[in-house]
Amino acid sequence: MIRRMVWWGRSAAVVLALLAVLPGESALAVGVPPAPGPGSELVPGVAPGPHQPWQIDTPDQMLAPRVYTPTAEEDAVEPRNAPAGTDALIEYVPLSDVAAGTAVTCSKRTGPYQRQVERWLKLKVDGKQSAADCLAIRAFQTRYKIKPNTGFAGPVTWARMQLLSAMKNPNAAGKCPVRSYRIACVDLKRQLTWVQKGKKVVWGPVPMRSGRAGYRTRTGWFKIYWKHKNHWSTLYNSPMPYSQFFSGGQAFHAIYGSVYNPNGSWGCVNLRLADARTLWSVLKTGDHVYVWGRRAGT
Repeated sequence: MIRRMVWWGRSAAVVLALLAVLPGESALAVGVPPAPGPGSELVPGVAPGPHQPWQIDTPDQMLAPRVYTPTAEEDAVEPRNAPAGTDALIEYVPLSDVAAGTAVTCSKRTGPYQRQVERWLKLKVDGKQSAADCLAIRAFQTRYKIKPNTGFAGPVTWARMQLLSAMKNPNAAGKCPVRSYRIACVDLKRQLTWVQKGKKVVWGPVPMRSGRAGYRTRTGWFKIYWKHKNHWSTLYNSPMPYSQFFSGGQAFHAIYGSVYNPNGSWGCVNLRLADARTLWSVLKTGDHVYVWGRRAGT
């Protein structure tokens, strides 16, 4: 089974790439299907750049790693930086909006997060794209540098809204237990993570990417049991920089791709490189981790 991914480049050229996907994996594993009809498959709307690899997925270590004490020389080596533009907010848009090779100014298609975005923007919540909806969504996308800013209510736009809502108090709903010690909180529903001590948030919240269907990130209480700055997945031959393992082979770690990719991880909590680097200095071996909720589509 293959899936076509289309990237919208600076020259408005269309590039088709054939990428292998897991058997049974849907075109958009976000839990809410896009609008039906030809061209409704969502694809990244902007190319990452001429010198950046088109990193679509980063597999994660599924089995528990071999734990050992890294040498001082090994720990002194910092993982390489992510390519420029890796963390850019690139919205996933309908294939038909880019397949023609011309820019779409204002998308007429209903997005998979139409109702949520309408509610957040205080628009009429009917789950149907309108001209007024598009203009309001476009204004939001322009303000927060989401590209392409075509007014499509996709997963990146909704993720940015959820992060903004959580900035002041990510634990407003009280889902993450309040204790006297540090807790790394992992909210699978909102795809956000932060660290709190008591009621004080000491780091975050930041966006993250958890396990896909069939490889869900385990929920419950855990502890950081091993930290490995330059970990490498021997199972998938992939880098896992700033790994902090908390449940078997599941760990917090950076990826050299987008955490907004609708495909989930293989169970790990994927972070942007800068976030994983900072979290590395915040959490210590033995610190508690609490994971709850469920990622859409899993």
